[in-house]
Amino acid sequence: MRARKLDTLKRKGQIARAALDLLGRDGLESLSIAAVAEKVGIVPSAVYRHFASKDAILDAILDLLNTFFKDIVTDSRNQYPDPLGRLCEIIRRHAKFLTENQGLPAIVAAEIIFGEQPKRKARFHKVFTAYLEDIETIIREGQAGGLIRPDVSPRAASLLLLGIDAPAAALWKASDGAYDMLAHVEEALPIYLAGISVRPQTDGSKGSSS
Repeated sequence: MRARKLDTLKRKGQIARAALDLLGRDGLESLSIAAVAEKVGIVPSAVYRHFASKDAILDAILDLLNTFFKDIVTDSRNQYPDPLGRLCEIIRRHAKFLTENQGLPAIVAAEIIFGEQPKRKARFHKVFTAYLEDIETIIREGQAGGLIRPDVSPRAASLLLLGIDAPAAALWKASDGAYDMLAHVEEALPIYLAGISVRPQTDGSKGSSS
């Protein structure tokens, strides 16, 4: 029974990731049960065994994002002992996820997905707000440790951090990947750190694992 449940969760994850890719590549109109099935390499009836409709798949994409957001914060905490290193790791991982899952900018920006579904809109708000709150906690830890200026607003600083790659993601997508978003993040991080740090950061953008 456990093996069957694991297989079901794995298949649902594959379907959600395939839908995310289709959404980013071709837009909402491309997202059909048949298209998702073809991308995963299964028949449409197999998709219906896990998801009753396209709306259910869109809900699963939000679950996928929620898992990513939680994992990225947990991994940053495990990898870096200091808050500044954790913030750097979060935005690097965030940018990498955007390049690997080109549907994410479309999900965030496309009002058509959320506007007609109040419950999904509320779900997205809950997921993203929880992500921001996790980042805010790291910023407050940096303030408590004397690394981040006490006058910095944790909410504003968390939004500013994620804002590093928001316009860059749009340029990356519009240029079909020609714009180097990861290089942009490395150039922008020292500017961000200089703005929030108590002391100037000369190599803080690389983080610290010791």
